[in-house]
Amino acid sequence: MAYDAADRRTSLLVWGALAIVYVVWGSTYLAIRVVIETLPPLLSGAMRFTSAAVILSLVILLLKGPGPFRMTAKQFGGAALVGVLLLTAGNGLVALAEQHISSGLAALLVASVPLWLVILRVVARDRPRALTLAGVLVGFAGVAVLSLTGASGSSNGTAITIILLASISWSVGSFLSSRIPMPADPFAASTVEMLVGGVGLTLVGTASGEHLNLAAVSGRSWIGLAYLIVMGSLVGFTAYAWLLGNAPISLVSTYAYVNPVVAVVLGGLILSEVVTGSMVVAGLVIVVGVALVVSTERRKAPVVTEKEPAPA
Repeated sequence: MAYDAADRRTSLLVWGALAIVYVVWGSTYLAIRVVIETLPPLLSGAMRFTSAAVILSLVILLLKGPGPFRMTAKQFGGAALVGVLLLTAGNGLVALAEQHISSGLAALLVASVPLWLVILRVVARDRPRALTLAGVLVGFAGVAVLSLTGASGSSNGTAITIILLASISWSVGSFLSSRIPMPADPFAASTVEMLVGGVGLTLVGTASGEHLNLAAVSGRSWIGLAYLIVMGSLVGFTAYAWLLGNAPISLVSTYAYVNPVVAVVLGGLILSEVVTGSMVVAGLVIVVGVALVVSTERRKAPVVTEKEPAPA
């Protein structure tokens, strides 16, 4: 009986953590759209990640002491590179693109990350399974349809290109993270990534002419930024890290194709974003392709798409 009770408790914790990853990571696209209504996209991202890095580092120091932050120069450099690829380029480009396209469309296109990871494996002379390659072809067919039908003007076409570049950058960062020296403690690694990524966003945002006008920032944007810091960058990542050690990867990996669905639904319900028939069909094709890749590869290794959220 005691064993059954403990098993039920673990099961409830797993599904609770999975629900957090589903909803929180899926909702970050909506939160970004709300934040950039009155905050500059790159500098708001800088505020998000530097704040989250400071909070996470303090928590680590309180719970574990300075030990997790003992790392070599190569390990720090590896985490810094991943932070630039994931957050400065990946997340920053998503925020820029969401000025011109809906959060739901952005999420559907970012769902292509697991597909790009397979392409990178092929380039690295790793031989994916035939079903994996089939999933890539199906997924990219959906991406092509979504890119062609989702752009109703030059600005949208440019934004879609930016989103695809963000997905590629995120994929490269995720791919390299398991192949270069990284800090042993995943939370310390995430702290370095967020700090360096935030500094990178500050430099790029400032160089591109962005500036903060605090008087013009709405309360809604501040709330969105707080949500991204606490829920997106801290709670979501913690839940994901816990799941990796306590749940089957086949179950954890389902977030890769649930997140875009959550993002589209929330965008439609809360921001009244238009969801066209072509978006639904192309989105379903992408989700099917990603699901095929994840389900085929799950026995080999987890599909890494975010160190804290893709999201975004």
